[in-house]
Amino acid sequence: MPRRHHPRDLSAAAQEYLLALRVTAGAADGGRVSAAGIARHLGVTTQAASEMFRRLVADGLVDHGPDGRDLRLTTAGRAAADGIFRRHALIEWLLTSVVGLGWAESDEEAMRLQGAISPRVEARLDEMLGHPEICPHGNPIDAATAKRRPAGTRLSEMDAGRRATILRITEEAEEDAGLLSYLEARGLRPGAPITILARSESLDSLTLDGPIGRATLGLRPAALIRVLPGEADPALFHTVPGS
Repeated sequence: MPRRHHPRDLSAAAQEYLLALRVTAGAADGGRVSAAGIARHLGVTTQAASEMFRRLVADGLVDHGPDGRDLRLTTAGRAAADGIFRRHALIEWLLTSVVGLGWAESDEEAMRLQGAISPRVEARLDEMLGHPEICPHGNPIDAATAKRRPAGTRLSEMDAGRRATILRITEEAEEDAGLLSYLEARGLRPGAPITILARSESLDSLTLDGPIGRATLGLRPAALIRVLPGEADPALFHTVPGS
């Protein structure tokens, strides 16, 4: 049986690579994930990424696909990556809902703090925040939660005149600080009702009416946002007790 890896047992770099593989594998929708692709994602050399993945393979957290090149999380690796993401999400909830930081700031600070808090503090944060199953951007904290929640539709695929509710800002979108800041400023957060005003392939744009008026997005960033047509069950969206 593989050894369980608590996030605090892993270096900051190893945590970053596991999260990057988790995000990239999800964004690939079944496509191939390579060390070179992760290197581009993290802004490092392919050699550096390959060396880190050799260590993660040796630790039983990552393995290769049938062709020997594709990368994927093992069961232990997925559990470790989910644990890291859970700690990251709890810190983000604390910083956004209690401390009052913006989305982009809280994401940056959570990256610094996610490997530093103890299991005791993690458990108290979880209790204080009402045991969230999603991060502030609506992404499921672990694979089990993801299976229970609707997948949603890409915002970029919605036609003009349709109404929808924002379900989540995908993890890939979370890595664009400018996009996060824009969405937050326009009130485009999970649970927000929207109406699609215009969609243009030729202009590569989508205009919508949201809680704070009109917003315009390119179709590529709009593809990183998942929505549910019409109104959605409020129970899908977490709120922090007392906030």
